[in-house]
This record gives sequence, structure tokens and C-alpha cells, in this order.
Amino acid sequence: MRLHVPTPLRWSDLDAYGHVNNARMLSLLEEARIQAFWVSDDTSEHAVGASTAVLDASPGANTITLIARQEVEYLAPIPYQRQPLDIELWIGHIGGASLDVCYEVFSPTDVEARVLYTRAVTTIVIVDAATERPRRISEAERAAWEPYLEDPLTFRRR
Repeated sequence: MRLHVPTPLRWSDLDAYGHVNNARMLSLLEEARIQAFWVSDDTSEHAVGASTAVLDASPGANTITLIARQEVEYLAPIPYQRQPLDIELWIGHIGGASLDVCYEVFSPTDVEARVLYTRAVTTIVIVDAATERPRRISEAERAAWEPYLEDPLTFRRR
């Protein structure tokens, strides 16, 4: 099962060529990841990531997350669009203190000829804020994420 996170483009995401800049893609992936996995004041049962939003990123939280690795494969340039991109997320691997979040970035859902623009993986390490050391993924976190566990992303060339 995958999460579908509608992610709007901002004018500032574009570069001089009129498409989304490669570095800005990491920010768009981050926005989708936060919507999917971080608790917020407006997380409700109908929100994107309502069942998976179990990480508290508020100031003073007991847990922080660190990005250990990111890999991005750009398949097609993304032109500016008023409708939000459809970013699909799933978990490719759950370890003891880390997880791999996989993404496929598609054209907006109401576009008839669906285009896959980008594929990516982010390895996130769960860290105890007090000790600044990795901590084990809790049973509650694991239970929230396991329904979204699928095969990891395989890139075209390595």
C-alpha cells in the first residue's frame, strides 16, 4: 500500500529552464515526507498520513530524525503546474533504528496521461534527542509503518 501526498509546486521551485530544479526536488520530497510521517496540529483521521504520522517533530520532542542517505533518479523535467504533484510514498525497508522511504513523483492525479518524473529513496535514522544517538524504532512506529512496507525501489542504473 502507498500513501498519495498531493504536493503543490511553488514558483521558486523552477530554474532558468522553466522546470523544477534538481535541488528543489529534495525539498518537495521533504514536504511529502513530513506530511506522511510527522505529527502536526492539524493531523486528523482524514489527513494525508493520518495513520502513519507518528513522529513528533515539535520543539522539545524526545525524537529527532536525521537523513543518512538520499538517492534521486530524475526521469523527466517537471514543468510548472497549478495542480499538485502526486507523490507516492512507501517504506522500502524498516531496520532497527532506520527506515528507507521510497518515492515516485507523478504528474497531478487529474492529468490523463500520467507521467513519472522522479524516483527517490531517503534513509532516515531515528535518534534520541537527549543522547543524540540512534534509538530503536518503537512498536507503535513499526505498527503504523508496516502496512506501507513494499519492495524497495530499484534504480535503472547504478
